[in-house]
Amino acid sequence: MDTKTLLEWSAKYHTPNYGARAPICLVRGDGMRVWDSDGREYLDFGAGLAVTALGHCHPRVTGAIREAAATLLHVSNLYHTAPQIHLAKLLCEHSFAERVFFCNSGAEANEAALKIARKYATERFASDRTEIVTTRNSFHGRTLGALSVTGQDRYRHGFEPLLPGVKFVPYNDLRAMERAVDNRTCAIIVEPIQGEGGVHVPDDDYLPGLRKLCDESGALLILDEIQTGVGRTGRLWCYEHAGIEPDIMTLAKALANGVPIGATLTRDEIARSLGPGSHGSTFGGTPFVASVALATFTTVLDEKIPERAARMGRYLTDGLRALGSRHSTIREVRGKGLLIGVGLARAAGPLVDACREAGLLVLSAGEQVLRLAPPLIVDERECDRALAIIDGALAKPSA
Repeated sequence: MDTKTLLEWSAKYHTPNYGARAPICLVRGDGMRVWDSDGREYLDFGAGLAVTALGHCHPRVTGAIREAAATLLHVSNLYHTAPQIHLAKLLCEHSFAERVFFCNSGAEANEAALKIARKYATERFASDRTEIVTTRNSFHGRTLGALSVTGQDRYRHGFEPLLPGVKFVPYNDLRAMERAVDNRTCAIIVEPIQGEGGVHVPDDDYLPGLRKLCDESGALLILDEIQTGVGRTGRLWCYEHAGIEPDIMTLAKALANGVPIGATLTRDEIARSLGPGSHGSTFGGTPFVASVALATFTTVLDEKIPERAARMGRYLTDGLRALGSRHSTIREVRGKGLLIGVGLARAAGPLVDACREAGLLVLSAGEQVLRLAPPLIVDERECDRALAIIDGALAKPSA
């Protein structure tokens, strides 16, 4: 089928919510590269929005998919399955957590976190302890609950009224958070690095300050590690950089390298508030997806992927800063590991387009931020190629 016809059918039959899709149709991937329906090859520095951390068609992941699909695809959570049990055990053994709830996406993981926090607080403290404090410029998902704690008007517009009892404060502002938290606050939810909001890294004292505030007030600290988790920032979990632990952590994206999964991790005391019948998911943690996640997560551990992300992140960041010395369009390079934001003096969209035309897929994060989130298997040669394409795109007056 030719690309022109495929794109015409897409425009005719899809809902129009993905209006900004690039005018290509991707058909195949291998490692760091993908190919479109016209046979063009691209270096993928977006990783499906920070999802394919091990690259496309990683042999261990592909093998797990084949084996799981031929063994047991789906049973409901009325029954136990071994892959789900092994995955829960592995996640707990390599994090602060003692209990895991599985679902299908990051938004669902955040929905579960909000429900757990409210139920825990109302049962332990008071029936009116239901308020949630979140941050401006944040992104926590598209469902109504997750959207209610997302601090960007462009995502919220047209869907009001949203969940009541939510307060918004500036990100990376401890004083504002201290003023917002009171005896009705059940939880604070933040991203350890704001991804969709522009790759904003907080000050070193921010997460420790939130941890102290929660300890003093009794509120739960929810960290949304959907984009930052599973090695992306150079540690297995981004909270490790701050030397603290959350009460609840949400995961998705890279956990199964492209197969849909979400997970909400917490401590035993908090998890006990989620009693029988209080929450559930038909497809959460099926034997198929849990097997794929097991293969992904064990590979991340066995191959020391977080350490590689830290090393390659430094290399890529240094290269981008060197470009900044030649291109005044680059105002700032920020991030951790392989979650990198390039603040620009002009719109990011034309630069994203110019890079794609030259064979590099990159992302934006807001109107004037170029976001690089390549698979964590990237090497120096591939970074050099990406830097050369970005260099050339920046030199174009129209980009």
